[in-house]
Amino acid sequence: MNFEENPSSIKYYVKNYILKNKERFTNKTFIDFPTGNGITSRLLKEIGATPLPFDLFPEYFKIDGLKCERANIAEGIPVENSSADYVICQEGIEHFSDQLGAFKEFNRVTRKGGGLLMTTPNYSNLRAKMSYFLSESERFNSIIAPNELDSVWMSEQNITNEVYYGHIFLIGILKLRCFGKLSGFKIKHIEPTKVKSTSVIFLILFYPFILISNWITYKKSLKNDNNFKDSIKKEVYKEIFQLSISPKMLVQSHIFVEFEKEKELNEIAKDLKSDHTEFGTT
Repeated sequence: MNFEENPSSIKYYVKNYILKNKERFTNKTFIDFPTGNGITSRLLKEIGATPLPFDLFPEYFKIDGLKCERANIAEGIPVENSSADYVICQEGIEHFSDQLGAFKEFNRVTRKGGGLLMTTPNYSNLRAKMSYFLSESERFNSIIAPNELDSVWMSEQNITNEVYYGHIFLIGILKLRCFGKLSGFKIKHIEPTKVKSTSVIFLILFYPFILISNWITYKKSLKNDNNFKDSIKKEVYKEIFQLSISPKMLVQSHIFVEFEKEKELNEIAKDLKSDHTEFGTT
């Protein structure tokens, strides 16, 4: 099946986004990890970008004229610091046990001002929220909760000692945003993807409650007696509030976000705000 031509596949939206931004992406270097069968790397090459494909299992890479190297996110991508203009992580973050560590590695390999394009099944849509409420599963009535049988997708010990896990580590937009901020990235753009009809039904039924609940939490957070400046609190909490009530985010099948690298890893800690007493102080 030609997934990049199928509107039910996230590859369709990735292809359209790349073509829509062809002028911006041409002559740029992309780390494509995990690259899978290499369809996106091929497309990047066709528009005049330079793809650097990596995967835990490069044996499945199928693109002539490009070489895929083995890489394990836990050990790092084998390139120098600031080697790429962009990293594309397509349907990968939900398989990584150390997701913040993955973000930091993406920061390391990306130049300042560069980007991180990331897609993942949308754990923030209402169908997913209801599924977790009912059974802590990815899809209620069809997939059981994560377990040691169904959640191991590949264990090729003759190739690598690493295990390729399934959707154990599904993640929503708010935690993605948080990991991005903690690793020097900010959200630049969120691209629309396929709408899930079940989520639309839930949106019609529950959106007033979602809006009111998040509004109350937002206003209470602004009033918290802490050490943050009001302007900083409003900026951070407003972004979270807007993502929490976004109808598009609540109904789409996948999250497709482009992050922009704002800071190097060694610049992040000094700018982080804290509301807790540090060690050695009273």
